[in-house]
Amino acid sequence: MGILKKITGFFINIFVLVWDFGLFVLNILTPSLKPGHVVPAHAAGHHLTWPEYVPPKGDDSRSACPMLNALANHGILPHDGKNITFKELNTAVRQTFNFAPSFCFFVPKFSADFLNRSYWTGRFDLAELSLHNAIEHDASLTRQDAALVPDQGKPDLKLVDDLLKEATAKTSDGSPLLTIPDLSRVLSKRREDARKTNQAYSENLFHNMFGSANSSTMLTIFGGRITDLTPMLTEERFSERWEPRVLSRFGLTMAKFNGTVLPVEWGAKSKTAQH
Repeated sequence: MGILKKITGFFINIFVLVWDFGLFVLNILTPSLKPGHVVPAHAAGHHLTWPEYVPPKGDDSRSACPMLNALANHGILPHDGKNITFKELNTAVRQTFNFAPSFCFFVPKFSADFLNRSYWTGRFDLAELSLHNAIEHDASLTRQDAALVPDQGKPDLKLVDDLLKEATAKTSDGSPLLTIPDLSRVLSKRREDARKTNQAYSENLFHNMFGSANSSTMLTIFGGRITDLTPMLTEERFSERWEPRVLSRFGLTMAKFNGTVLPVEWGAKSKTAQH
């Protein structure tokens, strides 16, 4: 059964990569979505109006990911963050953040696999996604390491403030803007600090790439805009009249996303090597 599962997983991954590249090409060939019309009709957030924000209470379940927590805080996913299907997660992420369908299948499927559940029939609580060294990793830009703070469902506001203060660019209206070099710099510093403060610190290429990928959503989906990132990272809510900055008709593909992730990670490694 284990061998069959591995073989099936291999072919599923090949299919997803081919699917993703096809969507990448279609995005090049088709007109972009118009600003103000990125979230599809009948989905939460259409016409730039989001459901009411309600902070988590009591035993509500939250993850290490601010974006997923925001979906629960706005009631797009169940507010208690529990008993969610992986297919439900796929749809919510696709409609809310304009990730490509291939992307929105791959990550929930990966999550189902590391939780040893079926993508098609399984359910999970948001906190379960914080399984250490699966998606959650040391040297997060918004959380202290799990060895130091086991509850990964809440942001560390000092870390978030340190991150947001690193923005060096400006938008056309003068608002602060994060760039690829900014993100590389703060990732490198965060990893260096985590190595010093966490005796159980672990790091490898997979974790680093996942860290750069998680961070790169700030540059792609949020366009690096500090005015939008501040409520997302501190309160895990959408700013007023927010919508994804990705206007590609078929959403942000993994192929396109890697064009941001790889320079971020390369820059972080380069800065680490200089120390």
